[in-house]
Amino acid sequence: MSAPADRGVAALRAAGIAADVRRFDVPVPTAAVAAEVLGCAVGAIANSLVFDADGAPLLVLASGAHRVDTAKVAALVGAARVRRATPEFVTAATGQEVGGVAPTGHPAPLRTVVDVDLAAHPLLWAGGGDHHTMFSVTYTDLVRLTGGEEAAVA
Repeated sequence: MSAPADRGVAALRAAGIAADVRRFDVPVPTAAVAAEVLGCAVGAIANSLVFDADGAPLLVLASGAHRVDTAKVAALVGAARVRRATPEFVTAATGQEVGGVAPTGHPAPLRTVVDVDLAAHPLLWAGGGDHHTMFSVTYTDLVRLTGGEEAAVA
């Protein structure tokens, strides 16, 4: 595994989460690809999306089945503007590259919003910190792991 994936797995273990960590030979950079490789519903993929909220990083863990409504998220977090972050902004905030961002294992904790639609799935899959690693987690453990605020984001 890569160093970012190692940090993500270490954070899982430190939180007492016994996740199924899987490493793939092919990259899994999108929810659709990850769902196909894992054999699960695309809605069970917890996309780790980093946004620029008035200059501060904001991590939104969104169901792979829909798009984030940035105006709704801006109102939720009290930001004047929330927009998709540049790849450089994402790497600076997470230490991970776009398409492989994990919900954890970042240099510093990020303000996080967790999509309530993910709760419909008994088991979720999230990026492990690089383009080839995914891990399983329950919704409850994902919220606990990230300290995220639960909200509708679509």
